[in-house]
Amino acid sequence: MPLHERIAADLRRRIGSGELAVGDPVPSESQLCAQWNASRAPVRQALTSLRAEGMIGGGRGKPAVVRRHTLSQPFETFLSFSSWAAGLGHVPGQRTLEIARRPADADIADALQLDEGTPVVQLLRQRLIDGRPTMLERTTFVEPVGRLLFDFDCDSGSLYAHLGAHGVDMTVARHQIDAVAADETDSELLEVAVGAPLLRERRRASGMDGRPVEYSDDRYRPDMVSFSIENSQQAHPALLRDWRAS
Repeated sequence: MPLHERIAADLRRRIGSGELAVGDPVPSESQLCAQWNASRAPVRQALTSLRAEGMIGGGRGKPAVVRRHTLSQPFETFLSFSSWAAGLGHVPGQRTLEIARRPADADIADALQLDEGTPVVQLLRQRLIDGRPTMLERTTFVEPVGRLLFDFDCDSGSLYAHLGAHGVDMTVARHQIDAVAADETDSELLEVAVGAPLLRERRRASGMDGRPVEYSDDRYRPDMVSFSIENSQQAHPALLRDWRAS
């Protein structure tokens, strides 16, 4: 990881953990240079990234201060819940409740551009941050990709790192975000009431050739995670997922 990204990740961790609280001054450029044995260029680049995310503010001769402690994930690493949480200094966790090969129903077939009844591999996983139930993941993979998971301990780390190591291309993702009421499964595994509002992110991931590889219905507790969109006239929109350390 480039030095400026390591500096930024460490500052995000310190902010997210409460070591640097809202309103606290951020270490100065000279302090960060000394800490990291770095020149000012990567330090300034790291601070610029945190300013762009809204985590720190100030300037014009005044020391930078912490503005908020919600932690956000860049779009390019959105697929991996484990990498996101760990990179922010939190402990990711997961419990795989089901992995099965079954025929695709009509909705899954449409999402993955398959014929109805084509074999697919489906997972149900409870995702945690620091031991707290945070998200329920219902994921379907096309069968040639999903079968790579039958010999993998799905609770040992990131599925996407494992699949990437086996050459699976998931570089393009389309996200649709809405709200749904918790069903009985959601209620039990996310520790919310039946009917409680949840944030839902439906995602279809494809390779560069445009062929769908994965379709997922992920349901988050809204008191712990939120979503935001950041864009500019010069760049494509960036989807961010925020961890609420409540």
